Amino acid sequence: MKQIFDFLRKISGGSLTQKQVDAADKLIATAYDDVTEMFGIAIDVMSTSPSGVDLICNFEGKRLIAYDDGVGVWTIGFGTTIYPNGIKVKKGDTCTESQAKAYMANDLKKFESTVNDVVKVPINQNQFDALLSLAYNIGSTAFKNSTLVKKLNAGDILGAADQFNVWVNAGGKRMQGLVKRRKAEKELFKKPSK
Repeated sequence: MKQIFDFLRKISGGSLTQKQVDAADKLIATAYDDVTEMFGIAIDVMSTSPSGVDLICNFEGKRLIAYDDGVGVWTIGFGTTIYPNGIKVKKGDTCTESQAKAYMANDLKKFESTVNDVVKVPINQNQFDALLSLAYNIGSTAFKNSTLVKKLNAGDILGAADQFNVWVNAGGKRMQGLVKRRKAEKELFKKPSK
């Protein structure tokens, strides 16, 4: 991606306007869609980094006995609400630590697929991890339909980053834990990858 913009800067005389950057982003996203559709493959399929897994684990916590997440959703392990076999977690369920890790691995694959499928613009590892943490917490449907994804796919990176702040309520109430999580995700999203 950097090489593309370096080349565009070179042929335009050294700098690009925001309008030119936005147009290039849109063109790249369109080319991505065309190649994906033409060859039936995804470009740059990403997966969660170890620090992304740590971020999720730190906010989800580890619970080996099912608990109500505060809005009536039974949860176990590291935030699992549906077991790999498709059955919902219910009151009274228990698991071992190794089962909790297996459930999380399954959940990560599902949400990695969601993020890879709906994000149509190139992103870095930090952005992917932040988006994955959000999707893991709010669910695939809410993530897919979010203004954050629409803004990101339109090339509005800063607008997308600001949308993390929208997802701080649960059951209609502002939750301090979600405020803290969204702040960490937003900071990670805006942080350049090394």
